Amino acid sequence: MIRVNGESFDFKDINLKELLLKLQYDSSKVAIELNEEIVSKNDYEKVIIKDDDKLEVVSFVGGG
Repeated sequence: MIRVNGESFDFKDINLKELLLKLQYDSSKVAIELNEEIVSKNDYEKVIIKDDDKLEVVSFVGGG
């Protein structure tokens, strides 16, 4: 199990980009913290999610 924004999911052994797609996030409009470390957008395809990982996904919203 992994935790995303405090919620448990049964995803593992997928990369961050795949995870964002499964959770319906737009990867161009989020920042990700994985186990208290910010992940560069360039690394979303390289970083593999493992059991017990903790992620925070922050979405950017424009306004005016």
